[in-house]
Amino acid sequence: MERHIFTVSEVNELIKAILDNEPLLGDVCIRGELSNYKMYPSGHHYFTLKDEQSAIRCVMFRGQASRLRFRPENGMKALALGRVTVFPRDGAYQLYCNELTPDGVGDLHVAFEQLKEKLWKEGLFDESHKKPLPPYPRAIAVITSSAGAAVHDMIRILRRRYPLAAVKLLPVRVQGAEAPAEIVGAIRYANRYQVADLIITGRGGGSIEDLWAFNDERVARAIYESQLPVISAVGHEPDVTIADFVADVRAATPSHAAEIAVPDQGELREKLQSAGLHMTRAQAKRLELLRRRLEALASKRVLTDPMAVIQDKRMLLAHLQKNLGYAASARLTGPRQRLGALAASLDAMSPLKVLGRGFAMATDNRGQILRRAGEAAPGDGIRVTLAEGSLDCRVENVHTEEDSHEREEGKEL
Repeated sequence: MERHIFTVSEVNELIKAILDNEPLLGDVCIRGELSNYKMYPSGHHYFTLKDEQSAIRCVMFRGQASRLRFRPENGMKALALGRVTVFPRDGAYQLYCNELTPDGVGDLHVAFEQLKEKLWKEGLFDESHKKPLPPYPRAIAVITSSAGAAVHDMIRILRRRYPLAAVKLLPVRVQGAEAPAEIVGAIRYANRYQVADLIITGRGGGSIEDLWAFNDERVARAIYESQLPVISAVGHEPDVTIADFVADVRAATPSHAAEIAVPDQGELREKLQSAGLHMTRAQAKRLELLRRRLEALASKRVLTDPMAVIQDKRMLLAHLQKNLGYAASARLTGPRQRLGALAASLDAMSPLKVLGRGFAMATDNRGQILRRAGEAAPGDGIRVTLAEGSLDCRVENVHTEEDSHEREEGKEL
């Protein structure tokens, strides 16, 4: 029997046919660890799925890869669903992957955590960026579905609590592939045309798939870029979305969002009444104080008897004049007494006093006082001043002290 000789292509095609006709390999689910994961510009994804002993090459074409809701990463445990076949050109078998999900948790949960970490690192959750809510908004933009029960609850609560605020509904789809783009468009429209002072966006409760539009990166960035404050009101209290982290305020439910968006008119009325009562009491107290002050001023002497003040001033002036006279007199008494003493001393030392006691004062023709007889010579004219009047005399003889001594000595002899 002659042996059949196969070409390489024939062998590869034969193996491919065998594998394609094996039902177990036509729809197989494989658990493993992702490795060498690469995404090409064509949109196709190539990776290796391995365990402790073996590895299998995998490919996911662009159509299937576009439906991925998370970002595959090397080292991630995953479940790959597809068919095993041979690529005839290379003769290598591989898994043509139709679906890829994280092992142990859902793909949406992984996608949520990945986007959350990414945006947190970029600073979209920073408290410093969050804007305060206006205390008394004039208009509120509600971005949600017009058919859901959540919008009716919000409108009812807003009108009941604060009817002064205008509620402007911007209807969008909140579920499905088109929902993120519509929510982003509504947020940007509200900011561009400043249709309100505040934005509330959200929807009622549901599964994670139902709420996924508010886990979209485009919605998160639109909320972050909004100049108007944004309240995120998605689902029920346990539900948490990426929009909740980015929004300026997170509400547990849509109804709660309406409650925190506006003040309660009943509470405002009570505050106004309390403030009015406080103002009335304050004004009454102020008027009472002014009345008492007016009465006190009216009873003062300056108003009841205006001339009394002038009389008081006159008495004070007279008292001051009297004290001033006493002070001036006391001031002059001392100098006057000292002047009298000095005048008495000077008078006692006056030559006229000496002359009054019988003495005389002789002066030469130049007016110089003659103290000794030797200061004049016989024949000199002198003036002798007496207590009353003077005498012009001429010296006949001069008798000095020496002549007196000689005469005294002659008598003794």
